[in-house]
Amino acid sequence: METTPPSLCIDLDGTLLHTDLLHESILALLSRNPLYLFLLPWWLLKGKARFKREIASRVVIAPETLPYDSRVLELLQTTSQRPRVLCTASDQLLAGPIAQYLGLFEEVLASDGKTNLGGGAKAAALVRLYGERGFDYAGNAPVDVKVWMHARGALVVNASNGVARSASAATAENVIAHFPTAKRGARVWAKAMRLHQWLKNLLVLVPLLASHLFLNVEAVARSFGAFVAFGLCASGTYLLNDLLDLTPDRLHPRKRTRPFAAGTLPVKYGLLAMPTLVLASFVLALAINPAFALALLAYCAMTLAYSFKLKRIVMIDVVLLAALYTIRIIAGTFAIGQELTFWLLAFSMFIFLSLALLKRYTELDVVRVGGKQKAAGRGYGTADLPLLQSLGASAGYTSVMVLALYINSPASLKLYTRPQVLWLLCPLLLYWISRAWIVAHRGRMHDDPVVFAATDRGSQIIGLVCMSVALAAL
Repeated sequence: METTPPSLCIDLDGTLLHTDLLHESILALLSRNPLYLFLLPWWLLKGKARFKREIASRVVIAPETLPYDSRVLELLQTTSQRPRVLCTASDQLLAGPIAQYLGLFEEVLASDGKTNLGGGAKAAALVRLYGERGFDYAGNAPVDVKVWMHARGALVVNASNGVARSASAATAENVIAHFPTAKRGARVWAKAMRLHQWLKNLLVLVPLLASHLFLNVEAVARSFGAFVAFGLCASGTYLLNDLLDLTPDRLHPRKRTRPFAAGTLPVKYGLLAMPTLVLASFVLALAINPAFALALLAYCAMTLAYSFKLKRIVMIDVVLLAALYTIRIIAGTFAIGQELTFWLLAFSMFIFLSLALLKRYTELDVVRVGGKQKAAGRGYGTADLPLLQSLGASAGYTSVMVLALYINSPASLKLYTRPQVLWLLCPLLLYWISRAWIVAHRGRMHDDPVVFAATDRGSQIIGLVCMSVALAAL
């Protein structure tokens, strides 16, 4: 007599998905409105099931964008001869659309706003439906041991060795499959923290060079301390930005490989690392001087405003991006105890506005090439490309005009013995700005123009020539 094979029950968070829907839904909620943060504790007091339902009823998680574990998907696709059950502690409002999208489950068991279907509650529900040892269960967390104690066999997915041993003991060594976690090394964290973006923070050294204090040991030490502090803070805010931009990043052809979007790093790790990095940056900033710490605080506040809301508002986003570049120069000035100069601020404002527009233009051009009309999570459409190009080039050329006016100013005469040599900087800068926009127009620009400027061979040559010109003018 042929017997029906036991049901295959699959956990969702951390098993079928390389992420946790509760964490993602909280971030999606806060991305919509940060003030929901004050309601979260109130909802949690009503119980975990109600907490999840309150959040799930206010957000939409697109199933097609989520990072699925390909090994579990393959398993589901090759076991259609027996009932397949999605069994998760995530809310039904989020789990249901995922099951419908995949089309691989005959049944969905999930939290319903009253019962949190995790651990013992999940085990009880499965035993009630399929009987003791009447199902196989795939999970990843220590809490899943409570389910494996009643399962016929265990499928251990993305779990530690300790959890795997517990699963084996709970099922009398009947571990059907073990899919280990991919290693998360320093390279993954370096990508998440965007260490290559620390190149931007070299801007804090500009006041040191502009004021000719590069031979002053104390000023150099303070400037490099400011560089590290900005790097730590920027990495923390990059983590936050990536956590809030999970869905738009997953829709982007290049950004979808970022560690949190791809599920290479769990969201909870980012939530822990982000405040740690920011706190460390402010400890270092206070050691430099209070004025620099205040500038770093302003940078952090502006970044938070950008991440939560302002990046979605047309033109305000690029003005704020330009300000985030400029404030690095302001902070660098405070770090070495110098006064802000009109010329440096005016030049910074226009050149960085040009770069911010160049960044948006590049992102939007990728959207156009992908056959879409609107950029996800942004307020621009592909019809705006010609306007962005015009505004960006104009801002860049205006920065060259500011430089030209500075050359004949009293401030220049105080710092340079041969200021007329500085005129050579104008054609060099005009060439670089024009070339950058042509590269973008041809679809070959890096996502971040500052990284392009630091890594592009032509830009490196122009930078060295500009430095030679400045030294010749001393």
